[in-house]
Amino acid sequence: MGNKILKKSEAFYDVFFRKPGDEKKSTTYCAGCGHGIIHKLIAEAITDLGMTEKTTFVSPVGCSVFAYYYFKTGNVEAAHGRAPAVATAVKRSHPDSYVICYQGDGDLAAIGTAEILHAANRGENITVIFVNNAIYGMTGGQMAPTSLLNQKTATSPFGRDEAEEGYPLRMSEIIATLDAPVLVARTSVHDIKNIMQTRKLIRKALNAQKDKKGFSFIEILSQCPTNWKVKPEDAQEWMEKNMLPYYKREVFKDILDQAAPVPHPKPRKEIAEIVELLALPEFKTRKDNGGETTLKTIRRETKFKIAGFGGQGVLSLGAFLCELAIVNHYHSTWIPSYGPEMRGGTANCSVILSPEEIASPVVQEIDILVAFNHPSLVKFHSNVKEEGLIFYNNSIINDLSEIMPYVRRKKIQLIGVDASNAADSLGDPRMVNVAMLGHMIKVYPYFQLQQADLLLEKKFSTKPRLVELNKQALRRGFEQDEMENIV
Repeated sequence: MGNKILKKSEAFYDVFFRKPGDEKKSTTYCAGCGHGIIHKLIAEAITDLGMTEKTTFVSPVGCSVFAYYYFKTGNVEAAHGRAPAVATAVKRSHPDSYVICYQGDGDLAAIGTAEILHAANRGENITVIFVNNAIYGMTGGQMAPTSLLNQKTATSPFGRDEAEEGYPLRMSEIIATLDAPVLVARTSVHDIKNIMQTRKLIRKALNAQKDKKGFSFIEILSQCPTNWKVKPEDAQEWMEKNMLPYYKREVFKDILDQAAPVPHPKPRKEIAEIVELLALPEFKTRKDNGGETTLKTIRRETKFKIAGFGGQGVLSLGAFLCELAIVNHYHSTWIPSYGPEMRGGTANCSVILSPEEIASPVVQEIDILVAFNHPSLVKFHSNVKEEGLIFYNNSIINDLSEIMPYVRRKKIQLIGVDASNAADSLGDPRMVNVAMLGHMIKVYPYFQLQQADLLLEKKFSTKPRLVELNKQALRRGFEQDEMENIV
């Protein structure tokens, strides 16, 4: 008869340490904490189900954040409350992976309420493990949305009052009212019987994801002796007396038998049209005034800031640049920023074009600034890098004195484009952004004018008059004398 060897799950690291060279090899769990038990159950499940190599843990702020010290899987840390949104992105980007969203009650039921509800309502094919210990753990024992009535915490020293703070949220019951979730249950890890029930539910939820059944939500009532101010050996009694009467342990929804596999979301119509353009022959050269120019290749991340008034097509220009980049097999990101006004308020967007995947969409140092009005030029010019480029709308920007010291010191090239006048001459001031784009394509020879034409045809396919008007604006900007516009 062979000996059974008890050892750590293969989904765990062999040694837990918080930084290289740490000889203590200690865990982050407090005495009596339930996280260690839950981690063990998850690790054994993903090992037994053969998921370890394809699993990604998404954990936000709180005690849950330390998952990456333990699990030998993919790990992504999310901002406070945003784990379901990050998990959605990971799953949609890698639909064959297994994504575990691991959150505490101070995270999921407070700042993350909207994120979890919408992810559940969309039926994202992820597994959410919700650890409910009725209090904020890592940050000092403040009252959580799940804290019980009369429970004393750091921020409710006299106990939670329903008239003052409302009632504790029962997240499982709320999630179960939605149509999309396929498995919603509450369990606990305070004794052996309930630990075994939790073990079964975790495996059931992971199998649901493996079978592409959709969104699963497992709420686990867990001990937190440190913030409950009780001894670890008394935590079980505290939970039975206080938590279990309010938080019923049951399966609130289980429609796995009826649920069909969830299809991977289809690309939106706009994306599909751009992908269709990728099938066209690549443009290597373009004709300029009778001559021929070889298109350049974007060899590094190039960061744009496009800014102006609302109504000048600032955000649309940024999105159009990204579409041009996609057609040319580049990576791109676009982040809009605008004031509360639909028209006349400030607006800008950050755009990055790159031959490689882009790690962050944030633009701080600018390679190319496109300014449609004077306030935008003044605001962003000092973020342009040395030997950068500024396109400005010289139809309405006449005074450059304020920016010239910086421009000369940094050897920045200034290019004025008579964009507003070009648009006005066509009888439609909205064409100012397309006129600007036309001149940008001329000076920045990475894109083909014909590609812009094709995208415009796709964009305004139901409005032939706008297609022709945009093409005219594009050429008005392209045909402006480049050398006369360089200051």
